[in-house]
Amino acid sequence: MLSWFEIPVLDMVRAVAFYSRVFSIEMEVTENGEHAMAYFPCPGEGTGGALVKGPGSVPSGTGTIVYLNAGDDLADGLMQIEDAGGRVIMGKTALGEAGFFALFIDTEGNKLALHSNE
Repeated sequence: MLSWFEIPVLDMVRAVAFYSRVFSIEMEVTENGEHAMAYFPCPGEGTGGALVKGPGSVPSGTGTIVYLNAGDDLADGLMQIEDAGGRVIMGKTALGEAGFFALFIDTEGNKLALHSNE
């Protein structure tokens, strides 16, 4: 069961600007020496996560893919990705009863996905 996720970044300011725009959110940033984190809002008992910068935090286009909740319709967030500096690599795709998903590369080089029910 998933309880927390971290997305590695090279440039915290650029990454926060990207995710804030795509998801229309504000992210709290904390710094501790060489490490910095920017937290995704986590209402209720949902899964929490953060952007992470520091030694050992290396963005990647391979490996595990985190599916981020895009709300009611992922088309809204998908439209913001390229304007915010990212790249859509697979557009809105049906998953049958499980909804829809799309794949993208963020400003840091990470491959991630958006998911929605519509």
